Amino acid sequence: MEQAIVTYLSENREKHLNELKEFLAIPSISSLPEHKEDVQKAAQWMANSLTGIGMEKVEIHQTKGHPVVTGEWLKAEGSPTVLIYGHYDVQPVDPLHLWDSPPFEAEIRNEKIYARGSSDDKGQVFMHVKALQAILETTGTLPINVKFLIEGEEEVGSPNLPSFVEEHKEKLSSDLIVISDTSMMERGKPTICYGLRGLCGVQIDVKGPSSDLHSGLYGGTIHNPIHALVEIVNSFHNEKGQITVDGFYDKVQELSADEKEAYNALGIKDESFIKQLGVPEMYGEEGYTTLERTWVRPTLDVNGIYGGFQGEGIKTVIPSEAHAKITCRLVPDQDPDEIAALLQEHVKAHTPPGVTVNVSLFDKGAPFVTPFDHPAIQAAGRAYEKVYNVPTSYTRGGGSIPIVATFDQILEKPVVLMGFGLPDENFHAPNEHFHLENFDKGMETLCHYWYELEESL
Repeated sequence: MEQAIVTYLSENREKHLNELKEFLAIPSISSLPEHKEDVQKAAQWMANSLTGIGMEKVEIHQTKGHPVVTGEWLKAEGSPTVLIYGHYDVQPVDPLHLWDSPPFEAEIRNEKIYARGSSDDKGQVFMHVKALQAILETTGTLPINVKFLIEGEEEVGSPNLPSFVEEHKEKLSSDLIVISDTSMMERGKPTICYGLRGLCGVQIDVKGPSSDLHSGLYGGTIHNPIHALVEIVNSFHNEKGQITVDGFYDKVQELSADEKEAYNALGIKDESFIKQLGVPEMYGEEGYTTLERTWVRPTLDVNGIYGGFQGEGIKTVIPSEAHAKITCRLVPDQDPDEIAALLQEHVKAHTPPGVTVNVSLFDKGAPFVTPFDHPAIQAAGRAYEKVYNVPTSYTRGGGSIPIVATFDQILEKPVVLMGFGLPDENFHAPNEHFHLENFDKGMETLCHYWYELEESL
């Protein structure tokens, strides 16, 4: 990569920051109807920016919700094509009184830019635009072909994006997908997340008598729905922390030796978790480390359980019903619908007499992983290391980003998560901010990455 590109980024830093402030000033809150026009305005701002740096066929696609912006540059014959995904919508700002500066008037303090969307995800999307502009302005061309897909509904679950992607598969075809909407492990420690867990959420409803009953009159004569629910919940795990649902682990991929070595190399000990979480000791599936349990093993957790009298004091009733909300974090190759069916069968088999039980699915998302040794992943690691001058950490995420799995399933191309945020940047909270150290180094890293890809794919 030419030094002129780095020089260009340095010389235009203030200009780029002022442009970012303009973008951040648009209150594109996708969840609030009163900001619908602002979301449209942000889509137009993004389209204008793509056109301004030389992207072609820039379009604003209206959906049943908020718009999708696309654009492309396809003049690097024989080079790989990259689809860059991001979002221009942001979260609400409440509670407003906890902000130290107005959320849509970006302010720089201590080399951090404070504003809603600065880290999630306007700042990181903006970096992609300016990195490509730097290469085009200094060399007149790009080492790779580029397509953009920037949406305005990520913060409300991307309800219209899967159908858009399905309808525009040819338009969005590429060799890989790059997303900058994640965080590094810590400051100065570049991180590539190459896998995310999926999700299967169900609700268990236990029904007993037709109404709440006096426990003095009927206690000991019928099965208490709360007792029955506790029996069912207790049947999900054994004393080794293993999930006892038949077939639950059948499709789980085992961790490779290289991945296990990479996780051990991070040097993260249980003591750090214990201190952070305020628990006496860690707990989980026997035979796996805490990182492995978090990143590559599936889970089954009770997120909420309720029924009967909830007020102060005592009300001597046998409740009519009891409920539990359950979520399972899934790993490749587990299917959310299959897991939901297994849970239903397990609950049916463990329902005690005297109650009826219903299990309903309320949320799901497929797991995703790009092979650890994929050339696109390793090229990203080299790009980080050239700029940050430390080894890149390779991790999986314990959470879920459903749209990533959607890309994986529909477009069937590797997904590379190159995040430049930090865990403490308050995304979704008051005083969201983005470290300008990563704004600067991130754009340089992206430039290196495009040249690394040209040679690797």
